Amino acid sequence: MAHTRKNQRDLTGAERRKFISAVLELKRRGTYDEFVRTHIDYYVSDGEGRLRVAHMTPSFLPWHRKFLLEFERALQRIDPTVTVPYWDWTRDNTPAASLWNDDFMGGNGRRGDLQVMTGPFAHVGGRWTVKHGMTESRFLTRDFGRPSDPITLPTKAQLDEVMRETVYDVAPWNSTSGSGFRNRLEGWAPGRGNARHRIHNRVHRWVGGLMLGGASVNDPVFWLHHSFVDLLWSRWQQRNPRAGYLPVKPPPPGDSQHGRIAALHERMGPWGVTPAQMLDHSTIYRYA
Repeated sequence: MAHTRKNQRDLTGAERRKFISAVLELKRRGTYDEFVRTHIDYYVSDGEGRLRVAHMTPSFLPWHRKFLLEFERALQRIDPTVTVPYWDWTRDNTPAASLWNDDFMGGNGRRGDLQVMTGPFAHVGGRWTVKHGMTESRFLTRDFGRPSDPITLPTKAQLDEVMRETVYDVAPWNSTSGSGFRNRLEGWAPGRGNARHRIHNRVHRWVGGLMLGGASVNDPVFWLHHSFVDLLWSRWQQRNPRAGYLPVKPPPPGDSQHGRIAALHERMGPWGVTPAQMLDHSTIYRYA
């Protein structure tokens, strides 16, 4: 029977405690940091000239669907009742949202070093030390809204515009693709500074701190964010049943993306699954 992922705002107190407890146990066992390392290893930009399957590529959505599912299965080996909730950032869009309460994700970073001092993932609590990061910092950091360069979370109207796309992706299959659901949801756009970051990317930048870049998994809100991104893809699939994953076939030799992206039936590391295998999640989980 398929299990259900719920909006984090609808979790009961017991469900919140179970989720946090399972995440902390994964951290204690060292398993959580393996997920962090995987994301760092597969965070390849389209300027690097090599195969990329996690970001700036058509397989952004199926790769993260598999990543999220593997994390959820790891949690369920600790507590079979736990699922990964989602954070609807068009609705819970302020630092005052219950998401950031001390009994769940904890709050913003303090001024100065941006260290998170509240909640179960505060370094001072002794249960959350960053082992794989892009800096030497050992504590979780956040910088809500980036006051030094202010940014807001995506609005419902902005998201609705993306959801109206009817084609999954378009050439050149990277961060410069001018249309297509995948790139518009991932959030790469022309411009400079905050203008270049929209939807999914904008959420990472709004949270700030460790949510920026390849080591973003160090912040457990990563999973709630990507659960919502996966929900959005699921809804888009339902609305556009004939709009399948693209490209179906690999770009030919001579194409700038030859050997650099995963077509429909090409394997995605580190699991060896294909995008085609990740298109239907209905027998595994559903969204409330």
